[in-house]
Amino acid sequence: MNAPLRNPPLPGDANRFDTASAAQMEQLVMDLRQMYRERNAALEEVAAAHHEALLRLALAADYRDTDTGNHILRIGYLSEALALLMGLSSEAAAMLRKAAPMHDIGKIGVPDAVLKKPGPLDPEERRQMNEHAAIGAHILGRSRIPLFQMAAEVAQTHHERWDGRGYPAGLSGGAIPITGRIVAVADYFDALTMDRVYRRAFSVEEALSMLAGERGRSFDPAVVDMFIAHAPALVALRERINDSGGAVESLAGAPLLHVRRFLSEFGTAPAANTRAEAERTT
Repeated sequence: MNAPLRNPPLPGDANRFDTASAAQMEQLVMDLRQMYRERNAALEEVAAAHHEALLRLALAADYRDTDTGNHILRIGYLSEALALLMGLSSEAAAMLRKAAPMHDIGKIGVPDAVLKKPGPLDPEERRQMNEHAAIGAHILGRSRIPLFQMAAEVAQTHHERWDGRGYPAGLSGGAIPITGRIVAVADYFDALTMDRVYRRAFSVEEALSMLAGERGRSFDPAVVDMFIAHAPALVALRERINDSGGAVESLAGAPLLHVRRFLSEFGTAPAANTRAEAERTT
């Protein structure tokens, strides 16, 4: 026979204990939520600072090559617009806007004598120039943050060619990530329509004709077709960015304009992928 319990707790005592425990648990949960919010805010600040630092490095590389920072700003917005037109989600397109400007960050490691040479490069100079893709991927790929992983992918693949004759890996067709295929087209068109150390800018019409000539050779035919089909909107977007006076560092913050809404002004807005996405753009 079991011995009776000594001094059994009174019902009132049990209630007081349960109430105190519940209050402590609720406070613990609130404290954990606050710690989680503070942790996320700190991580966002670190990521933003990291992004701005890399953008400044990309800008330094771009100044060495083009004498203007507007090129990498335009590349970001043209890439976002092309990504939307190609059916990528708003989130992926916005990330590409931030990642694409870092595509040539590896040129920081290319000698000025090669980067600014007005004539053709000899084989050794071409080898040094081509190394910028791998250098950029190495600089950017050391981070586990998705934005910089995408930027590393773009840096690594935007000089691959659709026909497999590009560098550094000789990828072809669909083996080239869509991000690299999009940035390659945006970069090519924008570079043609700006002055370089070795030539004057081509007109928009000339640049579009040259882009069409590389369809299925250097570039994904689908991306080229999309660019040419929506050229009026994309050229207008390019000019809007030129007129905005925005700093390259702005890519680390709020966008200078809403690209999907801008495209809709030309009747070229891609269909929203989901109802939720459609509601976010209204």
